[in-house]
This record gives sequence, structure tokens and C-alpha cells, in this order.
Amino acid sequence: MNMKAHSKGIRYQELIASDAIAPPRTLTLENPIDLPTTTVPVAQFTSRAYHDLEMLRLWPRVWQMACREEEIPNVGDHLLYEVGRFSIIVARSEAGIRAHHNVCLHRGRKLVDRDGNGRAFTCAFHGFTWNLDGTLRYIPSRWDFPDVQDDKFCLTPVKVETWGGFVFINMNPAAEPLAKFLGDLPTHFAVWKPEDRYIQAHVAKVMPCNWKVCQEAFMEAYHVVLTHPQLLPGIGDENSQYDVWGNFSRAITPNGTPSPHLKWQPSEQEMFDSMSDRPYDEPAVAEVPNGGRARQLSAAASRVSLQGIVGDNVVLSDAELADSIYYTLFPNFHPWGGYNRIVYRFRPLGDDPDRSIMECYFLSPFKGERPQPAKTHWLAESEPWTDAPELGLLARVFEQDCANLGQVQAGLHAMQVPEVVLARYQETKLRHFHHLLEQWVGRTAD
Repeated sequence: MNMKAHSKGIRYQELIASDAIAPPRTLTLENPIDLPTTTVPVAQFTSRAYHDLEMLRLWPRVWQMACREEEIPNVGDHLLYEVGRFSIIVARSEAGIRAHHNVCLHRGRKLVDRDGNGRAFTCAFHGFTWNLDGTLRYIPSRWDFPDVQDDKFCLTPVKVETWGGFVFINMNPAAEPLAKFLGDLPTHFAVWKPEDRYIQAHVAKVMPCNWKVCQEAFMEAYHVVLTHPQLLPGIGDENSQYDVWGNFSRAITPNGTPSPHLKWQPSEQEMFDSMSDRPYDEPAVAEVPNGGRARQLSAAASRVSLQGIVGDNVVLSDAELADSIYYTLFPNFHPWGGYNRIVYRFRPLGDDPDRSIMECYFLSPFKGERPQPAKTHWLAESEPWTDAPELGLLARVFEQDCANLGQVQAGLHAMQVPEVVLARYQETKLRHFHHLLEQWVGRTAD
């Protein structure tokens, strides 16, 4: 497979070399493997049968990010992580973080209805109670359950491990260790230390499309040319580099350089204004000085705000401050590299293959005592992303993405051919995802 970028553009390595800018220091650049997946059955996005297979073969067996450690800092803190039909309690016990299936073993009611704090989990139906570690505490009318063995009547456990301040769960008791599943991903993030971030913002919304349709809209820069045309003067969309390793992939999109799709040459000021998504009726955020460059100005502004937090001994390159470096860990976790704050997570909503949950976190570095994590801001389905001002300019970009997603799901249901087609290079991350998905679930629902 030809791994060179489009002939009109330049490779990311050439861009940073021409700028005399060091690439992010811990990254090893590789070409993507020759992935066989170039088409995907439409049924993977629309059919109940394939959704059911995901609920059988994927979600109860794969590592997935459930929360941040800072969201459950104290003993007794617990929250719910729900994916499809599964409901998991993640709790902080005296012995550390534990997770259990959120089901009362008596008559099957969900044991916990909401996040909270307490020293035990009591079913609201009949009062069966379990400790934070999942062991049985109390059964009302204990005499009436002679067949129950207290030491075995424990909540169904879920494996828990952590990396970078993130809490991962796996419902499969025989799952491989998280470190093996992550592979080299922690090495990529070692210098950026996600464990030393806090949740500055967390916004969630139900989306009118399959979870895969939703996340794939944020895995490539190929869509920018028509979905986000205001960004073209300052984004090298077609010049993006794509790489894959094991269970994760990465894209690097250079900013402060114009799109190869433009038929005109923007000025450095126009590039900078595009990078900051400046509305036409508002003044520029900053003026690019004579002889200056948009990407250098953008990086310099970020460097000033960050240097006092991360320390003078950390060298902050223009590339990791100005460019978009976005990872995907199979199946649904999307942390951004560099000092961009973005983390995405996408999940199926209940048993509906046509709806999903999209979440955006801002994880920010801090100095001194860790700030309290932001509470999740749930937008109603009818609310625009711009009703979450904590997302800044990203909210306006999301509105453009959302104009596509419901129409994509409707179009897939109306599609008269059995497969969708993926680009060989610019949709490498999608091809890598579907290559892994087919290994876990299968290609068809048959």
C-alpha cells in the first residue's frame, strides 16, 4: 500500500523539518501496517443483530475507560459506567478501586441509580446490602434464605486497572492485563503526563447515530474540507500523518499551515484567525507581527500559559503546542496528545443501535493542589453544543459535525449497496479500528 501523502501536500516530518521544530519527543514515527479493511458492511452500523454481537463479543470482553481516578477520590465514592445494556459500579474502597456489575443478586434490580458516596450498596427494592468490596453485608429476613452462602453471595466483580489517571474496567475475568492491551501507548504519553491533569470540563450528549458513526467523524481530517471550511486557511488537513500500533492509532494534523485544497494563499494573519476560529464580525484574538508566523504565535501563546504550570525544565515544542495529535485506543477512547486538552469517549446507548453517547473532556494541567473535577454537563438531545460554553470554539465545530451525523445514520438505513468504502490513507485510523473490530466481533451479523 502506498503510504505517501497526497502529491499536492507535504509530509508532517517535512513540515516540522522546514520549521526547525522538534517533533514530540517520545514518539516513534512508523508507517501504518497494510490493513486489509477497505470496505465495511453497512449492517455494522444499522443492524440489531450486529449490535447484539457487540454486546456479546466486544463490550463484556474489552478494556474500556470508565472514569478518572479524581472522580472517586474518597472511600465510599462511586459512580456508574454504563455501556449498552451493561451497568457497572466503580467505587473507591479501603483497599483501592473496585468495580462490580450493578445488579442486585436477589431479584435483579439495578443496585445503584446514581453516582454518590456511601459505605454500602443497598437495593431499594427489598434491602439486600453489599459492602464496597462486593461482599455481602445484610439480607432482610435472613432466615428465609437458607440456601444462600454469605461468603459466596458477592456482587459479580469486574476487573479494574489504571493508567494515566484513567480507570479502565473489563468484565472478562480472564482478560489480559491492561498494560499488555495498551502496548506502547503509555510511552507516547509519558512526557505529557495525563495523570497530572484534572477535569476542567466534561460535556456529554445523546447522538442520533450509531456509536461507530459518531466516533469515526473525529478520527480523520478528511472531512474538514466541506464540514469545517472556515478552518482551511490554517489547517493542513490533507497533509495529516496517520500511524497505527497494536490496539491504538494516531493522526497528526499540522496547524498554522494552509490546506492543500485551497486555491489561494492565505496570509499568516488569515491562518491564525482560522486556527482560532474567529467569527468574521469579531476582532482578531492577536495580531501576527510582520515577518511572524501563525503557528509560532499560536504555540507561543500556549507556551506562556503552560510553562509556569509544567515547569521551566520541560521543553515545549511548537509542534506539540500548535498541531492536532489525536489518538484512538480501541474500541472507543480518544485521548489527544501534546498539550491539547481534548479526550473523547463514545458509547452505544442502551439497546438502540441508532443512538449513542458522545463525551468530550478537557483535561488540563495544574499547579499546586488538584482542582475539583468538573461535574458532567449533560446536554439535552435538542440542545446545541454551543449551550456548553466551557467547550469554547470546539462547541461551534461540534455543531458542524452534528449536522452530518444524523443524516449519515439515516442514509445508511436507506443505502442500497451492502458496504461503505474507506480511503486507503486518510481513513487509516478507521480501517485500523474496523480491522480490530472484525477480530473481536466478526465482519457480518450472520
